[in-house]
Amino acid sequence: MSAPPPVGTGLRMDTAQGRWVLLATVLGSGVAMLDATVVNVALERIGSDLGADFAGLQWTVNAYTLTLAALILLGGSLSDRYGRRRLFVVGVCWFALASLLCGLAPDIETLVAARALQGIGGALLTPGSLAIISASFSGPDRAAAVGAWSGLSGVAAAIGPFVGGWLVEWSWRAVFLINLPLAALVVLVAVRHVPESRDPAAAPRLDWAGTALVAVGLGALTYALTAAGEGGAGAATWLWGAAGAVALASFVGVERRSQHPLVPPSLFAERQFSAANGVTLFVYAALGALFVLLVLHLQVVSGFSPLLAGTALLPVTVLMLLFSARVGALAQRIGPRSLLTGGPLVAAGGVLLMLRIGPDASYLLDVLPAAVLFGAGLTLLVAPLTATVLDSAADRYAGVASGVNNAVARAAGLLAVAVVPVAAGIGGDDYTDPEAFADGFRTAMLILAGLLAAGALLAVLYVRRPLGHDAPEAPAQPSGSGRVRIEERTQCPVAGPAVHPRDDAPAPGARPASS
Repeated sequence: MSAPPPVGTGLRMDTAQGRWVLLATVLGSGVAMLDATVVNVALERIGSDLGADFAGLQWTVNAYTLTLAALILLGGSLSDRYGRRRLFVVGVCWFALASLLCGLAPDIETLVAARALQGIGGALLTPGSLAIISASFSGPDRAAAVGAWSGLSGVAAAIGPFVGGWLVEWSWRAVFLINLPLAALVVLVAVRHVPESRDPAAAPRLDWAGTALVAVGLGALTYALTAAGEGGAGAATWLWGAAGAVALASFVGVERRSQHPLVPPSLFAERQFSAANGVTLFVYAALGALFVLLVLHLQVVSGFSPLLAGTALLPVTVLMLLFSARVGALAQRIGPRSLLTGGPLVAAGGVLLMLRIGPDASYLLDVLPAAVLFGAGLTLLVAPLTATVLDSAADRYAGVASGVNNAVARAAGLLAVAVVPVAAGIGGDDYTDPEAFADGFRTAMLILAGLLAAGALLAVLYVRRPLGHDAPEAPAQPSGSGRVRIEERTQCPVAGPAVHPRDDAPAPGARPASS
């Protein structure tokens, strides 16, 4: 077994070593991205096979998103402190073992628990994949490697519906078991070829209290919202909801007092940063609920096969891959405000077109036009939205700023999958009753269009400064991120905003300045 090169060698993209590092990071993050798309395709079969109600299907999605959203910032800090390759490998192994448990789950309760474990693995491996690239390459090779990582990761998300639909036709368990050989390949390549790296300027302490409060707060709120859809808003439901709200409020207080906060409160002193994250909250809430409900609707109401239902929103990913970089460049020229206003409104139009999808729906006449219009709206807004978030933060906070934005997107999807079906009257065994599900789906689409319109309103009111305007510089202190900033990005909205490295990450071989 060949030893990986030491940190500081400055890998080149045109070398075998560089290509191995790229393979490991792309494939590792791609495994997590695949699960973000293929599990939605499998929900109807999972429910039928395990005898689950709609709440069980909600938790199959939300258990993963919950632990991922709550722990992704901690995962980045752990990798900076204890070694990016080490945490990446641990995350991949953890994800694989949890996938095995998912594939063997005898009931919905075991599957939900295993999905929560999967989210922990995702939180460990996702931030580390791009941080490894930042630490391993330098100069133009670093930019080329990040561009390749973004593009290839987008391709992984794009093929997810094809792979998922094909696997579900055979067995929904294969959706999880396919992760095992992929994870084994990632670990083998990482151990043999990926250099280890750490951030000497990483925060000396980890914010365990903040992490625990986020996990408890999001978990309790999600449980309360999901329970409200099944048994009504009883006293126990209100208590769970109150506990979640108190935990999240306590998180804000803890972060204000902490010397090494998980989320520096000074970030939100910048109004445009707060506004951009508010837009993220509305947009990704709509996106998270849509990808669950539409795939179910196409199978339950329209009678589509899992393969065809899974590929219904493929145009969204294709449009993102083809035009995100161009839209990002356009935002640099004209500013983000018009794109962050128009994009959600165009996407809302696509959602309203989905009201036409019924029992006799045609993919070409009913589904495709709505998917294309929805994808066009997302293409207009996602790249400028991420750029606005990063541009609104001081350079040394670029990594933690994009991490916060990613966590907001995950939490938005988590809460939307819990609350939108409740508001639309979907629950119990409705996903087995085409007429009942169709009624709830129509209400849900109106709600999602409203969320997108709210995001557009927030943008037009509060997004003012054009891209490229310098954000106020933050006082020097470790951020626990260790990542570089990339101006042009290719993203897949299904997986959430990319977690980017920090601008001030030391180049390989460079000695970082003391904080």
